[in-house]
Amino acid sequence: MALYDTPIAALDGTPDVLAQQKGKVTLLVNVASKCGLTPQYEGLERLQKQYGDQGFTVIGVPCNQFGAQEPGSPDEIQTFCSTTYGVTFPLTEKIEVNGDNRHPLYDTLTQVADSEGHTGDIRWNFEKFLVSREGDVLARFSPLAEPESPEVVEAINAALA
Repeated sequence: MALYDTPIAALDGTPDVLAQQKGKVTLLVNVASKCGLTPQYEGLERLQKQYGDQGFTVIGVPCNQFGAQEPGSPDEIQTFCSTTYGVTFPLTEKIEVNGDNRHPLYDTLTQVADSEGHTGDIRWNFEKFLVSREGDVLARFSPLAEPESPEVVEAINAALA
């Protein structure tokens, strides 16, 4: 459960948002409000609604490191996500996912390779990581992988089985 023990606050400042998800299958996604991939929020919310009652959650992790595409305050981010895309899943505080100030969560996540063998730094907004109920990173998906793509849905179903 080490990954779920990583301290990170919710967007509203509530501590330990990951600890609240212990025992769930989790899709962690670094998100941004002003990105060409921002419409992926729609698919992420559909996954939340489809699988939420089966012990699954999406967690959005706002990050402003890619083209300054998440410049807003916590209130602005929350309002945008809820009013524009109807987001109901948890959002964390805004963090850095690369570089010297990389959040410890991403120290763990970036060690995992995606289907193309990419490890290390996050490449862009909306890179996705599927985490087991036990806190193991099961899969990493490219920012271009749509949330409801067969590869993501199959991995979620396998993790929930």
